[in-house]
Parts: sequence; structure tokens; C-alpha cells
Amino acid sequence: MAETNLMSAASALTTKQLQQKLSSEKKSEHPVLLLFEIPSTRVVENQLSKYVVYEVVVMLSGSFDSRRVSVERRYSDFLRLQRLLLQEFDSALEDVSPPPKLLSGNFCAAVLLQRRLSLQDYLAKLFSTRCVRRSPLFAAFFTDAEQRGALVLLRGGQFSPALRQLEDVLALQDKLQCWQSPALRLPTLCALAVCHCDLQQHQEALDAAQRALPVARRCGLRSHRAALLRLLMDLSYRLGLPGARLQDELQGLQDRPPSLKDDPPTLKELVIQQFT
Repeated sequence: MAETNLMSAASALTTKQLQQKLSSEKKSEHPVLLLFEIPSTRVVENQLSKYVVYEVVVMLSGSFDSRRVSVERRYSDFLRLQRLLLQEFDSALEDVSPPPKLLSGNFCAAVLLQRRLSLQDYLAKLFSTRCVRRSPLFAAFFTDAEQRGALVLLRGGQFSPALRQLEDVLALQDKLQCWQSPALRLPTLCALAVCHCDLQQHQEALDAAQRALPVARRCGLRSHRAALLRLLMDLSYRLGLPGARLQDELQGLQDRPPSLKDDPPTLKELVIQQFT
């Protein structure tokens, strides 16, 4: 009986291992892709204008995505994206364009439905174009407005709402990261560290700064690297963590030509300068 139980356990383990192997192979056969959905619209009306805002949801394919994040964009934002991409890639976009501008019927339900589907298809076609999905312009379409809005809040001392907005931006950048420069998330991670610091959330600030530091190293951004090291040393002291290695790295950075400024900028100053 004992021998039979051992054989059953070994068989079950082997089956589990095989299932994991098959699952891994399936994932490698189906690379992660970005999917776009425009599930809703809303009409904004004020004294000067009336326009439609489209909710754009960005998702990773399969079971890779655990967070739903969306942004709102106007039709004019899609046109601006197309114009910027044409300036850079021109011939690569011969067969890719947003739906044409309408002179009337813009707010009709049937028209809005068709336009939602057309804009959704437009984003999918852009992503299928290799040079576009790797372009900073494509990533900026989904994050730039929210990132700048968060920095306005940060400069105004509204750290909690800035933090919430930055977390959404980072979630989007995480989805886009596979096709973008490693530096994509650096300003957001630095801004998150600053917000957490000002809110006295030292562990969260440490986590954000630790994620940002390898990116600053990899991209050769000495001022950001030095500012992050100084912040991490301070946070490590507050949290009772060792900081000798951080001190050694900062000293090595300062000793290496060209020398850093005598009065180097803080991380907060660098974050604000980034979007000024």
C-alpha cells in the first residue's frame, strides 16, 4: 500500500510538471501583445465648445494582465498622434489612418459606436506596425497628459492625488515597456518616490527608488542616479537598513569625471525640471 501511494504521488508530481512545461511552451508560442478597447464615450459640453471623449483601455493579451487601466482621449488627440507619427515614419503609415473628421452627426449614438470601433481598429493597426509600437510617440499618447497632470499636482503640494495618477501612469507604462526604452518608467518612478517621501511613506518611497536606480544606471543618467542614491541613503537610515553600499556607489560616482555639481539637484528638483 505504501509503495502504491508513493507511485501515485510521483505520478501526480510528474503530471503537474508536464502541465507546467506545456503551459510555458504555449506562452512562448503566443507572445504578449497589446490590445485596445474603446468601450464608452461621454459628451463634454461647456460655454465655448462641445466634444466627445473616448475611454481607451489598454490590456495585455492572455492571462498576463492583472490590472485594468484606461485613459480618456479626444478625437483631436488621435489626429495629433497621426500627424506626429507621419512626420517620423511617413511611408510606413500609408495604409494606417484614423477615421475621417465628420462635419455633422458627431454626437449621434450610431455614429459614436462606429467611431469607437474605427479608433479601436486604428490603434491596433498602429501597434502592428513595428516602428510605431517602439516609438516614444506611441507610448506618450497613452501617458503624457496624465503624467503632466500628476506633476502639476505634485508641484502644488497635492501629493495624494498626484500619487494616484502616477500609479495609473506606471501601470500603463508597465504594459508598454516590452516595446519601449528602459528609460520610459524612470520619470514616473522618481515622481512616485518623491510623493511617497512627502507623504512620509518611507517604505513605499524606498521601493519606488529601488526600481528607478537600475534604470538610471543602465541609461547613464548620472544626476538621477546620484539623486536616487542620496534619497535611498536617507530612507535606509530612517528605516534602519544598511546603506554602506549606497554610500560607496555615490562616492565612486562623485570621484568619476566629469565631476558632479557642488550643489547637486535633489530628486524632487529633477522630477519637476523633467516636465517644465
